[in-house]
Amino acid sequence: MSEKGWFSRLKAGLSRSSSKLTDSIGAIFTKRRLDDEALEELEEALIAADIGVATAAKLTAELARKRFNKEVSPEEVRQDLAAGMAAILGPLARPLEPDAVNRPHVILVMGVNGTGKTTTIGKLAKFFAGQGKTVVMAAGDTFRAAAIEQLQIWGERTGAEVVSGKQGADAAGLAYEALQRAQARNADILLIDTAGRLHNKNELMAELQKILRVVAKLMPAAPHDRILVLDATTGQNAHAQVETFGQMADVSGLVVTKLDGSARGGVVVGLADRFGLPIHAIGVGEGADDLRPFDAEDFARSLMGLARAYR
Repeated sequence: MSEKGWFSRLKAGLSRSSSKLTDSIGAIFTKRRLDDEALEELEEALIAADIGVATAAKLTAELARKRFNKEVSPEEVRQDLAAGMAAILGPLARPLEPDAVNRPHVILVMGVNGTGKTTTIGKLAKFFAGQGKTVVMAAGDTFRAAAIEQLQIWGERTGAEVVSGKQGADAAGLAYEALQRAQARNADILLIDTAGRLHNKNELMAELQKILRVVAKLMPAAPHDRILVLDATTGQNAHAQVETFGQMADVSGLVVTKLDGSARGGVVVGLADRFGLPIHAIGVGEGADDLRPFDAEDFARSLMGLARAYR
């Protein structure tokens, strides 16, 4: 898919979020000055789009600094908000770039149930295999037979080796074995799947910490990336997930999936503003090409229902 084709897909995927925002902005700013009342209504519209209270206040304050008491069109407001969002997101848009010095580059993927972790791993394997990299996947979600089968299907599609055990096997032991296999093959990438765990279940969190300890015994710097997969449809609940997983497993970056499934795409901006974690990729559908590296400007303009900026 070309970059132009991906932007169209992204814009379509964010259409529920952008429609909600553009309708609200259009209703507020039809032949109207940017006064205190308009700013308050705009802030409420941004909060309703899951951008978050603090981030909504920051964006409206910047708009007021530029245009207070001037007559503004909905288009101007959307352009300014998109620029403000891109400024927040820009420093955090970092594609996953494995370090050739660390072979294999170990990427641990975690998250609550149903966020799309296993699918994300498969799509990442496809992405890296497409770059000519050797990929090994560890089927560390040993609780779900379906997750093991799903990875095996992705393994066949991508030519990646899949290390799996019996259902209910020790996940840390399996991760250790997968790292040994990846080292023996001199693989470029090891992707480790983990069981979906609620962020308030202590015993599952303890298991996650065990995986981290065991992998580090074999390769002290590993895992090199500790990615949390978030489902955009959960809205503000994503903040609690980032907080808890961050404390337990020192999350190093985020992947946000299912942005096409709700009007809550604004949550990406709020998460970036609050936690300052890199956003590696976003997903807007089920297809293998529907997970792509995160581009701050494309995302912000899509969210505001604007055309792609000329580059």
